[in-house]
Amino acid sequence: MTANEGLIHRFYSAFQKQDAETMAGCYRPEVHFSDPVFTDLLGEEAGDMWRMLCSRATDLRIEFRDVTADEDRGSAHWEAWYTFSTGRKVHNVIDASFEFSDGLILAPRRRRASRPTDRGRSSRWGRKPWWAAFMGLPSGAVTVSGVARA
Repeated sequence: MTANEGLIHRFYSAFQKQDAETMAGCYRPEVHFSDPVFTDLLGEEAGDMWRMLCSRATDLRIEFRDVTADEDRGSAHWEAWYTFSTGRKVHNVIDASFEFSDGLILAPRRRRASRPTDRGRSSRWGRKPWWAAFMGLPSGAVTVSGVARA
């Protein structure tokens, strides 16, 4: 296992435990995080996003596999299961890629590997990031601080 593969394992193992501090500690201070809703989070904002999401999780389950990394880039496949605010069960499948610098994550990226399922069926949640559905919020309605936008 390369050092950066170990870093990805540490990140997702912390995610499984909802340990946002360890997750944030895997990032470079100048990290640039981007996904469909949290676009252009810089530095501490990325850690704050994980702190918010982990603090609100009630039945989140994370599994990850296919971790590969060299000195500069890496990737992993991960899946999240959780209950939507309406009580619906959701399963999301994500392929993530990473850029590294000095032994930490500099630029994480996510791409949905497949549409999320709602009790095994295709769902309208497919147009939202996994965590927006998890929190019961419409796409684009959340800031890093967790305050809903008007």
